[in-house]
Amino acid sequence: MTEPIRIAMWSGPRNISTAMLRAFGNRPDTAVTDEPLYGYYLRQTGLDHPGREEVIAAQPDDWRNTAVQLCGPIPGGKTVWYQKHMSHHLLPEIERDWLGQLTNCFLIRDPREVLASYTKVRENVTLEDTGLPQQAALFEQILAQTGTPPTVLDSKDVLLKPRDQLSMLCSAAGIPFTDQMLSWPPGPRETDGIWSKYWYDSVTDSTGFVEYRAKDISLSGALQDLAEQCMPYYNMLYAHRLGS
Repeated sequence: MTEPIRIAMWSGPRNISTAMLRAFGNRPDTAVTDEPLYGYYLRQTGLDHPGREEVIAAQPDDWRNTAVQLCGPIPGGKTVWYQKHMSHHLLPEIERDWLGQLTNCFLIRDPREVLASYTKVRENVTLEDTGLPQQAALFEQILAQTGTPPTVLDSKDVLLKPRDQLSMLCSAAGIPFTDQMLSWPPGPRETDGIWSKYWYDSVTDSTGFVEYRAKDISLSGALQDLAEQCMPYYNMLYAHRLGS
């Protein structure tokens, strides 16, 4: 590598995004950042998430300051910067030009699995909450600008074959793969968002990617309708996933 690599991984909620953060955080050459637009998102939307005021206080109140930081020098003099993002945090008023300085990738999950998990912690979920429309729009924007489809990973594929999927991701991003990405010490990290105490219990105890196990999912009528609204976005992205 001759130039710093800044990987922006755009995910939706209830995915393996924090496990991916652990995998990259275990690399000696990589700095990691956890959901840098979350505070701005909560401030602008007024949504009542756990630890809302703490999150808002911990992050810049202007997305422009965050964008400048994310495109600037990599913390700690590292050569790789892995930035974990939630795609629904990228609100419409946030300009997109700065994203061209990042290697944008996408992490997706079957919407039925997402909704079954998300509704355990939030009673009401909208299409926008899933992040899929935002992921699809950003994917298409990057494709139109570069002429090359950006990298897409499906969480099921990663859990079934973590070595293969992470090797392909690293190759696509222009960085070497290391076995250090496959396991990590348990416990919290200083780089975890201040909201980790509300959301990260299972990942905090983890030491690697858990084995994928298919779940018997039954959604209510309204959630089934929402899952069907999600599927065109998911299917478009899924068609471009690594290994497809």
